[in-house]
Amino acid sequence: MTMPRDMTAELSDDALLVLYANGDGMAARVLTQRLLPVVLGYATRLLGNRAEAEDIAQEAMIRLWRIAPDWRQGEAKVTSWLYRVVTNLCTDRLRAGRRRRAEALDDVPEPVDGAVDAEGAMIAADRMAALQAALGSLPERQRQAVVLRHIEGLTNPEIAEVLGIGVEAVESLTARGKRALQALLAGRREELGYEESA
Repeated sequence: MTMPRDMTAELSDDALLVLYANGDGMAARVLTQRLLPVVLGYATRLLGNRAEAEDIAQEAMIRLWRIAPDWRQGEAKVTSWLYRVVTNLCTDRLRAGRRRRAEALDDVPEPVDGAVDAEGAMIAADRMAALQAALGSLPERQRQAVVLRHIEGLTNPEIAEVLGIGVEAVESLTARGKRALQALLAGRREELGYEESA
């Protein structure tokens, strides 16, 4: 039996996963629409390559569907489980050395607002490229912690769960990663279009 879309949209990720395991196709669609952009964005920031991130996101969702029948509601958050899977898949991909170094034109983000002028779009693209390059130069665990905290917006306890480390280690990783990013980007403020504050 499939629940109406308006009813499934209000359900938690846990409940939707259980419904999917019981054959509800609408629950799968709602959960995919809710979670795929999240895992794709996270994987893209860890890998710096949209095409590889799409592969990782697809594999993570496939793994989610596979574990659905065995999912124990309330034991873990679906998003925490997915972040951990994506983290591990990205780590494996990076360690295998399959990461392409060249940034393709398709990887440059397009302006969201049509009202953004060409100069503003170029500055935004330069800033994103600089941030991605700086993130790419961080040690792997620092990059994961910084992205989860400052881009994905997870709390330190959630990051600890995703990375399988203690909260203190998360705090240390994010602090060191943030300092490293600041140092890497410090001399580029004017180049990236940031005005010096008086």
